[in-house]
Amino acid sequence: MLSARAADRSPQWRQAPLSAVLLDLDGTLLDTAEDIAKALNRALAEMHFASLATAEVRNMIGRGAPMLITRAVARLGASVYAGGQARLLERFDFHYEQMHRLKGCHSQAYPGVAEGLRELHALGLRLAVVTNKSRALAVQLLHQLGLHDWIDEVVGGDCCEQRKPSPEPLLLACRKLQVDPREALMVGDSTTDVLAARAADIPVVCVPYGYNEGRDPRELPCDAFIDSLTDLPPLL
Repeated sequence: MLSARAADRSPQWRQAPLSAVLLDLDGTLLDTAEDIAKALNRALAEMHFASLATAEVRNMIGRGAPMLITRAVARLGASVYAGGQARLLERFDFHYEQMHRLKGCHSQAYPGVAEGLRELHALGLRLAVVTNKSRALAVQLLHQLGLHDWIDEVVGGDCCEQRKPSPEPLLLACRKLQVDPREALMVGDSTTDVLAARAADIPVVCVPYGYNEGRDPRELPCDAFIDSLTDLPPLL
């Protein structure tokens, strides 16, 4: 629960006014690796490629589905005919969307996420999810896991010309929230999130349990670490 002192003052980040928190999805709010691996392996099987363990796929997550396919092909050392990667991406998207449409997904929120979102919302902060996943899938996941009530906006990888690590999605989220980027804070789990936040001149806090493209998230050059989203409201 928020302290009485925290509830009585306006949120701040290091003595600067804070109006909004931008949150990454995969690896920050949700553990989605099992479903991503399942959809990827179904697409690979259709093209007679070997499957990849979930632990391997976990290390490939980041920068969106096209990069996932590129990394999977490279990991398998596969020769892909012209247009083959585009076909793999199309089939991955199909299987991933079908799993969610049929409610066959196993993605789940990390511990403390629902409580953390509720407390941030109670502070009067505007909240946006900024992800490289498609907006429709992100919205669907937030609804299925009961997190959508606290989220004001969702910016997906298909909402901008460029995905993170470009600052464009973060700045779009600020415009949608009608807040100055100087009064925003980013929460993520990867180099992609840190680079996007730095380029947008937005401070960034990271969680140590995410994907970070196979590298240790605890080595990220962010402004602070939180073990759980519930650790963030008391800092504000």
